[in-house]
Amino acid sequence: METGPIEINPSAPDWFRQAIAQPVKSRFLEVAGCRIHYLAWFDPDAADQHMHTRPGLLLIHGGGAHANWWRFIAPFFMSTNRVCAIDLSGMGDSGDRDNYQPDTWTSEIEAVLQDAGLYPDHGPVNKINPFIVGHSFGGLIAMKFGSETKSSIGGTVIVDSPVQDPNDTPLPEPATSNRVAPPIYPNKATALSRFRLMPEQPCENRYITDFIAQTSIQECNSGWTWKFDFKIMSSRRFGEPYRDELKALKGRTALIHGEKSAIVSRRTVSYMSELMGPTAPVVEIPDAHHHVMLDQPLAFVSALRAILDAWSRRTE
Repeated sequence: METGPIEINPSAPDWFRQAIAQPVKSRFLEVAGCRIHYLAWFDPDAADQHMHTRPGLLLIHGGGAHANWWRFIAPFFMSTNRVCAIDLSGMGDSGDRDNYQPDTWTSEIEAVLQDAGLYPDHGPVNKINPFIVGHSFGGLIAMKFGSETKSSIGGTVIVDSPVQDPNDTPLPEPATSNRVAPPIYPNKATALSRFRLMPEQPCENRYITDFIAQTSIQECNSGWTWKFDFKIMSSRRFGEPYRDELKALKGRTALIHGEKSAIVSRRTVSYMSELMGPTAPVVEIPDAHHHVMLDQPLAFVSALRAILDAWSRRTE
């Protein structure tokens, strides 16, 4: 199944075009009987000692999204980190499963960290454990991984992933469908016209949403369809509070959230900050909704870079 050629919106600024043009390797491995895909902005097989001095950085997408959501963000960290972005099973270019569980997704994260050589024991110089960044649903899975892993991680950055106070009204479950198979559209243009951000929100950077829409669809035998398994929509459980996982996270923790986020309120931010502790950075990105890196990509890069640089310096 093919995505087809990607057309960059004429309004895209130079920094975006340059980021998208950076070379990236597409890699696959098998995890528990499923083919898992990830992108690497370096060559994991290269015997480059200078590269191995850089800490690993794994980016995890949100629910129904994929690794290409990070294509215009990851290149900003190529000079300081070995950067990868995973497609969790059922999403992007990874394979589908009969059922989906958080434990399975965390095993995929561990497998990519190992396969890409993001742990420091893969290099004789780097002593910094890998950093993990998860957006939305990916942030929840990152919390679970970071709280249960037997490996050492350098820190977890949670990007607009809600962990609510138990006294607050629970967030509504995302809209689900009884549909098992994804809809099939007659042509690419029709499929692209149906792309929506979830939860829905405005996004002024049309050049970003155009790019993501094009990388979210694939051609199939009878037309065009989405790159995710619709069974996930009925198995995702946002009602799971993840409070214990947030409190038990190993390594350092930080939160980046959008000022205008519909699911991470200031009350939720305050509660999460209490769970993370007084030394955990909390950064609000002005004029950003839930999809922070789409709304304010350069501000997001600056915030994430500041956090990771500080963590790296303290480890050296």
